[in-house]
Amino acid sequence: MKPAETPNARSVAGQPATGRYRPRRWLPYAGALLLVALIIAGLWPKPTPVETARAVVGPLRTTITEEGKTRIRDRYLVSAPVAGHLRRISLKAGDAVEAGRTVVAVVDPISSAMLDARGHAAAAARRDTAAANLERARAAHGFAEADLKRFERLFAGRMVTLRDVESARLGESSAAKEKAAAEGALRQAEAELADFVPGARSPGRTGRTLTQIVAPVTGRVLRVIEESTRAVSAGTPLMEIGNPADIEAVITVLSRDGATIAPGTLVELEQWGGGKPLPARVRFVEPAAFTKISALGVEEQRVNVIADILSPADQRLSLGDNFRVEGRIITWEAARTLKVPSGALFRRGAGWFTFVIDGGRARMKAVSVGPSSGPETQVLEGLAENDEVIVYPGDRVHDGERVKPIQVSAS
Repeated sequence: MKPAETPNARSVAGQPATGRYRPRRWLPYAGALLLVALIIAGLWPKPTPVETARAVVGPLRTTITEEGKTRIRDRYLVSAPVAGHLRRISLKAGDAVEAGRTVVAVVDPISSAMLDARGHAAAAARRDTAAANLERARAAHGFAEADLKRFERLFAGRMVTLRDVESARLGESSAAKEKAAAEGALRQAEAELADFVPGARSPGRTGRTLTQIVAPVTGRVLRVIEESTRAVSAGTPLMEIGNPADIEAVITVLSRDGATIAPGTLVELEQWGGGKPLPARVRFVEPAAFTKISALGVEEQRVNVIADILSPADQRLSLGDNFRVEGRIITWEAARTLKVPSGALFRRGAGWFTFVIDGGRARMKAVSVGPSSGPETQVLEGLAENDEVIVYPGDRVHDGERVKPIQVSAS
């Protein structure tokens, strides 16, 4: 006897594949929906990655940075006061000297003529010539005097005119002056001959006093120009003396920058060889500019800015004359002001703008800017503290576009 068939058993036996494989009908639809979702996700616009920074309140200053050099404020050029024979100078660059006491050079006198037989013969010949000229001048003067007396007697007898007498007086006066000139020439020739001492070869044996040159100021020898012994003329430069502790900085800037620098402006001297920058203050800007060729071959109008170093001399003992420095001239400074990176600002027309991130989107805002230090710029209006701005937006960022910060730059 066969067992009774139940409905479920008939259903399974009659439709063996219907209940088991019914879920497979949705697989194509699910795959199609997943593919559509992937395509939509791939085509959906992604946020533009941008670099951002925040507007912060802090110190800011604008500077003009140029190369310069140090120089001693007062330099003294020591020269030979008289012509003579210079003794060898024993002082070297860097030696200390004291004003009015240290003898820096000695000049022995020498005759203006050559101290040899040839010079003696020439001096004797000049003396003889001057004596002969004097005798001739005396004879001419005596004749002129006699001629004048003769014309005066003839004028008293009304035999010559007054003009003839005046002409005779003029001749007598000219002869007297020629006689005086001849006497002076003879004295000069005799003095030159008297300077000659037979057999004197040393300039120190002329019988005249040597000349000692003392230091005009307390300081150090900067440079010895004439070191070896030799004959020098009056005014020959011998050495330079100055005080290395009393130095100033000369900074060469563009003329357009020099026009904005006022006396009293603070300066920081860097790259001078020490650890800390040296404080200085602008004393004056030279009134005349000069042309200088830059490293790129461009003609530039530059002007010297003179700054006094404020730090004590014992803090810069290694700094000397003509040392290279880098001067940072502070033209404007604020202790607390709102600032942003300069790369976050751009121009549109005549105004300045920046992109601010608001709700994940870039919003363009007009701002009013002040001075710039280069990396940072002061913002007067348009932004608030901690506003997040886009740095270097370029042409890829537009107003209202979705953005994604990838890096936060600290100000």
